Amino acid sequence: MTEVRVPAGWPATPEAARAEQDRLRPLVDLVGPGPTAPRLVAGLDVAYAEDGDRLAAAVVVLDAASLTVVDAAVAVGRVAFGYVPGLFAFRELPALLDALDRLTAPPDLLVCDGHGLAHPRRFGLACHLGVLTGLPAIGVGKTPLTGTWDPPASPRGSWSDLRDGADTVGRVLRTRDGVKPVFVSVGHRMGLDNATDQVLALSPDYRLPETTRAADRMCRQALAGQVGRVSPR
Repeated sequence: MTEVRVPAGWPATPEAARAEQDRLRPLVDLVGPGPTAPRLVAGLDVAYAEDGDRLAAAVVVLDAASLTVVDAAVAVGRVAFGYVPGLFAFRELPALLDALDRLTAPPDLLVCDGHGLAHPRRFGLACHLGVLTGLPAIGVGKTPLTGTWDPPASPRGSWSDLRDGADTVGRVLRTRDGVKPVFVSVGHRMGLDNATDQVLALSPDYRLPETTRAADRMCRQALAGQVGRVSPR
């Protein structure tokens, strides 16, 4: 692991960050359809130290067929932006981009622990990462940031629309029978039907996709000083 460097010109104020979101939002592709059979899928997650001043970002690449890890990288550093609702991505993006740059197996799809279109400003982490990298991206959130919905039916694979006013911004998806749903939204270069299918394929045994579970483990271990560069297995 090496210390993350915040890019020159990174927004330092909420006003500058919102202006950057406004500049990039028109570049988002919400139609896709995106890869229907990706070979390599990356999970991205960030963990914070107890003092909230340092973070570890992990990107773990899985073989989509076997769900085994083929590549991974972590980056640690200080948060790049203050805590402002709706602007959380600006805290995490420098570290996530740093980790992505260190991969040797470029992924076909990014699965973010967070949101894409289902965001108060319609430009969540998955949208921001997708636009900056050019890669197809989706967001899978544990809890919603915005919108209303009806509970989906109990069986795995059931879903309901996540709505923000008159617009559908994502899906409330049941990945396990009778278990709390997850909140799926398009980030970039993906369609919502395809995003839903990919999340189900990546979640054969647990509520959260295996991509998210693997990245969560790695970033927590990184904060504890247990990992650096992780070899494929």
